[in-house]
This record gives sequence, structure tokens and C-alpha cells, in this order.
Amino acid sequence: MFLLLISACSLKPNQNSDNGISSPTPFQPQTENAPNSPYSAAAPTPLNLPTLTPLPPTPTQVVIQPELAPPGIALPQFVLPTDINPLTGLSPTDPSLLERHPIAVKIANYPRYIRPQSGLTLADHIYEYYIEGGLTRFIAVFYSNNSEWVGPVRSGRFFDENIQRMYHSYLVFKFADARVLSYFKNTDFADYLVTPTIGRCPPFHKMSQTRPDMEDYNNEYFNTIAWAECIERDSLDNTRPTFRAGLFSETPPELKLLGTQIFTYFSVDSYNYWLYRPETNQYVRYQEMGSTRNGKEETYDVLMDNMTATAVHASNVVVLLAYHTFANAYDAEDEVYHIDLTDSGEAYVFRDGVGIVAKWYRINKDQPLLLTTSLGEPIALRPGITFYEVIGENSFVDQSDGEWNFHHTTP
Repeated sequence: MFLLLISACSLKPNQNSDNGISSPTPFQPQTENAPNSPYSAAAPTPLNLPTLTPLPPTPTQVVIQPELAPPGIALPQFVLPTDINPLTGLSPTDPSLLERHPIAVKIANYPRYIRPQSGLTLADHIYEYYIEGGLTRFIAVFYSNNSEWVGPVRSGRFFDENIQRMYHSYLVFKFADARVLSYFKNTDFADYLVTPTIGRCPPFHKMSQTRPDMEDYNNEYFNTIAWAECIERDSLDNTRPTFRAGLFSETPPELKLLGTQIFTYFSVDSYNYWLYRPETNQYVRYQEMGSTRNGKEETYDVLMDNMTATAVHASNVVVLLAYHTFANAYDAEDEVYHIDLTDSGEAYVFRDGVGIVAKWYRINKDQPLLLTTSLGEPIALRPGITFYEVIGENSFVDQSDGEWNFHHTTP
């Protein structure tokens, strides 16, 4: 019926087989009794957006074991209050949601007519990375919120293994290139892949009423609410994973470099920028509306979330530089990339209109990234959503007066 995955987290394997059908606050998650039932195929409706205040530090019940820090870096003692989301630094609307494994969902960004996507403003962390043909795709990590509609869900890539392992997540995708799928099925996380099958589990569904002209391969959405029913039905492990708690602060960092507008150019067909809104302490996403081929000018519009009827936004925007390589000439011909998000690399952190030249570290393959300054001092993020732009190690940047321009390149 489906496959599920996780790294070394002592999960109980799925006993079913794969049939192989090729604002800075959390949002109110939908409940099982939401107007759109999990299988209604109705259009998504906006959610209420309450204002929540992060809880102050409290005595902790979970203490993260210390990790081996790279030379010259003093890791803070990361502890995890059980009522604070370690990925956002915020108290969730429903604390019980933290007592589960996160759900990482692949979300399309192309073709353009699939926009607006659903669920991007309800995820805690989102990564955007290059796939092929000049295009990008998202993988969104849901932990403290749920969404009846997430998608459109598209195929997996080798990069997704990084996310699954770091977040101990179920990995939701709509199949993959045979090379990728074969690799996934032969790893230690093979039992935690989630792909479409016939029936109610896993809970994929289509927007047949609102998008009747959408091709089937672009009209597959995932229901993270109904996923809980599948977990229970199939006796899958859903215990809370142990994360190193993130480092968060509402106090803006010392201003050294402005960071108010962040452009990322993946190709002439795929480019975007984030604009800082000081009234909300949020960065708002603007997405390209057309190609710049043949000298055409750049065109943008706000990227919306069809689920919440709000602009895609983030408290923190982090640009990660990582090696993009091919295993062989055949992979190079098809642009089947391996993106190496292990060890360490160059990074740039943006929060509160400030830009910070940084480094990222993957100290433990089963823990989220650690971000530090160039001097090795851990960087505190603003509580809320963090959005990661993953670009090539050979990429370059120019900046002036708060505007940063990142140009994705690979060897």
C-alpha cells in the first residue's frame, strides 16, 4: 500500500506492501471535523490565524545529549521543553501534534499554472532546491500544524534523504526516477516512504471540483490530518523523535549588513525574491511569472497559499551552498543530482531585515542543521517559519543597500 521511512530512530516498519502505482505565529491547524472532509475533493478554505505568544523557557523533560562540535565552536546546551516546537521556537496550537513524527512532503513549483500551492504557510521548515531543466521544487516539513491539502505532490529526489534523516520524518512524494526509487527502497529508511496507492491510506486526494482541467500527475494532494488515521490503522510508530532544540530569540541581531530583499536566480525560468516587511517581522515570497529568455524583463507576483489564503512568508530565510554532483555520465545527462548536505558549508541567514554571513553544519546526520557565524558563534533565529534556499557550492552573490542577489551555479 505504501512505504515509509526514517533513519535510526527505532521505528516499527510498515507491514504493508507497495503496490507501485507509477505573521511570526503558528496557524490554527484544521481538525478532523473541518468543513472539507478528508475525502470530499472540495476546494480548500482559509484557516483562522490566531496570534500566539511563545512560552517562556520552562523546566525541560527532554535533554538532548551533547554533540561533538567542530573545532572552535562552542555548542550551547540544547534542551527541549516538551511544549515548545524545537523547529520554530513557538508553542503550537495543539501540543499533541509534537508527539508524532514530522511529515515531509514534496510540493511542486512548476508548471506555473499549479500555483497557488497548498500548505506552504503551515509547514515549519521548507527547502527549495534545483531539480532539473532549470526548475526547482519544495520539500515542506509539517510538525506543529496540519493541513487537509498539501501539494500538488510531486516526485522524489536524492536530496530528500537529507530532510528525512534530519527531521526523522515520513517522506511523502509521488514516486521518483527509477534510480532514486530503487535507492530509497534499499536504504534503512525504506519503510518510511509514503507514495500514492489505491484506497484511503495513504490519504492522497484530488482537487477535482476546483481544478477540473489539471492533469492527474499535477493533481495529487496529501492530507496530513487523515494520515493519523492511517498511522493508527496500520500500527505504525509515531512516537515523538528527539531533536536538538533550535536556538531562537525575538531580539534582532546586531545590524552589520542589511538584508531586506533576497533574490535567488536558479535559471532564466526559475527565480524569486523575499521582501522584508518590518511591520510583521516577516519575509514575503515573490515568485517569477515568466522566463527572461530573449531579453525579457523579470516579472513577479506574491506567491500565495491556497490553503490559508495568505502570502507565503517566513521569519527566517537561509541560503545554503552545497555541492551538486552526478554519480556518473548517465545521471549527468538526465540531471539526476546528488546534493551533499553533510559536513558543513557556506550560508547566509536573513532575519529582521539583517543579513548574516554564516556557516551551516550537519554535525549529526539525524539532527537539523546548526547555523553559526563565521567566527563559530551559534546564530539565534526569529521564532517562526524558516525557509531554506539550497544553491550550488559554486554559486555567487552580490549585495548592496540591503539587496542580495544569489546566482545558482554548479560545477
